[in-house]
Amino acid sequence: MNLKYYQKESECMPLEELRKLQGERLAKNFRHVYENVEYYRKRCEEAGVTPDDIRGLDDLDKIPFTCKDDLRATYPYGLFAVPMSQVVRIHASSGTTGKQIVVGYTKEDLDIWDDCTARQLVAIGCDENDIAQNAYGYGLFTGGFGVHGGATKLGIQVIPISSGNTQRQITFMQDLKSTILFCTPSYAAYLGETLKDMGLTPADIHLKAGIFGAEPWTEEMRRDIEKSLGIKAYDIYGLTEVMGPGVAYECAEQAGMHVNEDHFIIETIDPKTGKRLPDGEKGELVFTAITKQAFPLMRFRTKDIGVLNRAPCACGRTFVRMSKPMGRTDDMLIIRGVNVFPSQIEGVLMQNGYPANYEIHVGRVNNTDTFEIKVEMTADKFSDVISEITQQEKALESALLSVLQIKAKVTLVAPKSIARSEGKAKRVIDTRKLHD
Repeated sequence: MNLKYYQKESECMPLEELRKLQGERLAKNFRHVYENVEYYRKRCEEAGVTPDDIRGLDDLDKIPFTCKDDLRATYPYGLFAVPMSQVVRIHASSGTTGKQIVVGYTKEDLDIWDDCTARQLVAIGCDENDIAQNAYGYGLFTGGFGVHGGATKLGIQVIPISSGNTQRQITFMQDLKSTILFCTPSYAAYLGETLKDMGLTPADIHLKAGIFGAEPWTEEMRRDIEKSLGIKAYDIYGLTEVMGPGVAYECAEQAGMHVNEDHFIIETIDPKTGKRLPDGEKGELVFTAITKQAFPLMRFRTKDIGVLNRAPCACGRTFVRMSKPMGRTDDMLIIRGVNVFPSQIEGVLMQNGYPANYEIHVGRVNNTDTFEIKVEMTADKFSDVISEITQQEKALESALLSVLQIKAKVTLVAPKSIARSEGKAKRVIDTRKLHD
């Protein structure tokens, strides 16, 4: 099998037909949400919008936005649009409080999700002769399951190895002859470094391509990964609230990510005014799910900043392309693929008797994120004994790990040693050069 498209009729649909299809699906799914989600129906009533007002794409502006606060306010199932008896899987992402963002899928939702990721695999030249090593995490995180389903649908052999145990990863690449790698870009870079440290070269493994997402990465990092692993490295975009990886994907041209527009409507808006922006202007990315049934968000504000490009792609697909996210409008950090909020850190510090005087330092060394938190000691915790300070640091690192699900290096500093601000305190020092 040597396919160029997985679902050519959809992927190469003329723009006029695509817009018509989007409009029809928008009207149908908006009615579905309005009739089945009480919370959102009240929002629409406040805005004076009913299903009769939404007839096509030209009416999109009438629909109220959805944001993370709505998901938190309705935890856990308040935005579900089908009975729980129809929900066959739950995923979740982290939030700023102890509560996570919970989403659900029907069997049909999962089938569509598989189609979306299968499209990318075909677009980069994969088929049933490939062997995929899936080093994304499996569990509540959508990464592992998202690409797993698409690969399985194509008949690709999947090795669900998950993340970690890096030398074993490389041994499996050699012994099982993996041809495709799924993981975060930073882990792909680390695999490349480990390969070299083991005295091996790309010629000693069989990889030809990798699909990497869940965290920001630069074109320079892409080139480093491609060189260290001897592959072509492709970007994939998604977020738990909308679906998971596969909302948008790079084709073989590596010239932006095609949005699966038959399932999602994408907009860019001015993050301050909410006004829609024309293609080509940088703005906040907003997605509307037009086929998803269990958890179909309307005009979800992602906080990601990007640009849309409607120019024809050499691959022949007519779906709009979005740039790599160029930053975020909020203060969430993505560190080694994990969402981290300063408020989470502050909560742990205060629960453990430390003041809210701290600095978060995020950097990147050898394509791997570094994560350090400098924390002021209180007078009663201050000590001149290095071993006592080290013991306190380790205890705090353990407490943070249990909440953040990612290890941070804690450095305790003397009382009053972190600069105060009369305005808004600068808690985060992020020196990563993630965007041009």
